[in-house]
Amino acid sequence: MSDNMSGSNPQVDKQVIIETNKIENNQEAMDSTSAEQISTHLSVAEQIARRQSGLAPSQLNEQRIPIYGDKATATNETKPLTWRLAHHDAVLDLATYQSLQGFEGLKKALEQAPKEVENSIKAANVRGRGGAGFNAGLKWSFMSPPDGLPRYLICNADEMEPGTFKDRLLMERLPFQLIEGMLITAHAIGATDGYIFIRGEYILAAERLQQASEERLPNHLLGQKILASELSYNLPDHTGARRYICGEETALINCLEGRRANPRTKPPFPQISGAWGRPTVVNNVETLSNMPAIMVNGVDWYTDLPKEKGNSETPGTKIFGCSGRVNDAGLWELPFGYTAREIIEEFAGGMQDGLTLKAWLPGGASTDFLTADHLDVPMDFDSIQGDGSRMGTGLIMVVDSTQDMVALQKNLQIFFQRESCGWCTPCRDGLPWGVKLLDAMERGEGQTGDIEKLEALTRNLWLGKTFCAHAPGAMEPLMSSLKYFRTEFESKIDVREPTEADIATSQWAEKEIKKVVTAVKG
Repeated sequence: MSDNMSGSNPQVDKQVIIETNKIENNQEAMDSTSAEQISTHLSVAEQIARRQSGLAPSQLNEQRIPIYGDKATATNETKPLTWRLAHHDAVLDLATYQSLQGFEGLKKALEQAPKEVENSIKAANVRGRGGAGFNAGLKWSFMSPPDGLPRYLICNADEMEPGTFKDRLLMERLPFQLIEGMLITAHAIGATDGYIFIRGEYILAAERLQQASEERLPNHLLGQKILASELSYNLPDHTGARRYICGEETALINCLEGRRANPRTKPPFPQISGAWGRPTVVNNVETLSNMPAIMVNGVDWYTDLPKEKGNSETPGTKIFGCSGRVNDAGLWELPFGYTAREIIEEFAGGMQDGLTLKAWLPGGASTDFLTADHLDVPMDFDSIQGDGSRMGTGLIMVVDSTQDMVALQKNLQIFFQRESCGWCTPCRDGLPWGVKLLDAMERGEGQTGDIEKLEALTRNLWLGKTFCAHAPGAMEPLMSSLKYFRTEFESKIDVREPTEADIATSQWAEKEIKKVVTAVKG
């Protein structure tokens, strides 16, 4: 859709974009005014009204179980990412943030040498929350040594994974926390400049981050000699081009530089040659938001957090979530180790009346489907991988027994086809071919051999055969659907007997092929 439609109202267009984005992310508006927590959908007009009054339109203020859990026990040590929301709906001014231990982590970081901070984060094993799960401190250590020239830290806030809306909450409600995390990271890696590369549809988040940046400048928290230290760091916001591919860090960098958003060849990795050819680190919003609490509470505290459940070794907490046809869709900050069953049944209130769970995606559309047999797996990177999927963003999408896996898969593949950058042939041509096959199947016109063609696509568009991980990510839900729900695909195949015309055509084709082969050999 063009952003410059004639006769449109820009303000209304912005709101439509926001609400469309909300629907795409499977968020359901909730009204918990009754004792029975009866769910109702907010109209677009009601959502716009909430925007105008400064309140986010999502249900996240009104969850049956708040994101921070129990208000009485939500502290910097138990819910380090969201505990401030137990005191305020959103922390949007510097004074309020500082009254809640704001920038205390930065002060402690500035008392240490950059290498000490880097080693602490490495020892804490802060695994990337954008989906890859790589140790953030180890990622920082790959940067080239400082040489007096620019070095960049970029926050990847281009949250476009379907079913994922955790970073949006952190930016809309706790913008100063993200900025503090970026300043700590900038100190650790010696960054001189940075950018928050934010999804184009996240208009309110961008506005609040900009307001936070404007308030920091006169308070010595931006620019030169931050808090009278040697740290100097500039941090503008950059609105993205509304493209899923910009979630890939090198495509993001190309876009930031004003180029076409194509992934780059690696090596060199961004830590060696990133933005404008200079050393660059790209981290996710939630990853960076972990840094202040680690500086305040220490590495041992962070690594001990999963001991609450005792069945995970992944340090820290994570913003988990659940969407789909459950009773209470939302987000919750939990230590690693909670199972998918606990998140779906206890926090999300279970499936809606009359529905049973059929399948679930652990963390976005680009992860493998799992079934009810996998509900007791702990939600952490290694455990989910052991069951044949990836934790991804950690926001579960549930599929109920009434949903057709072929139609669902077609919907997912249309998304991935549309969001391909078109740079490499397997992705550019292979994804549309998959959509055509699934479209025919959905109409009941699938042909013998179509399932095998889909299986071939999952092999030919896999890792190592495409320029980046976009197409392999699209293949994960497809290959797992074929694995667990093959009979649904088989039921869409037209198994009629071949007609005389079909037989004649096949015989003609065989003769023509033989002629070509004979001519080549001759």
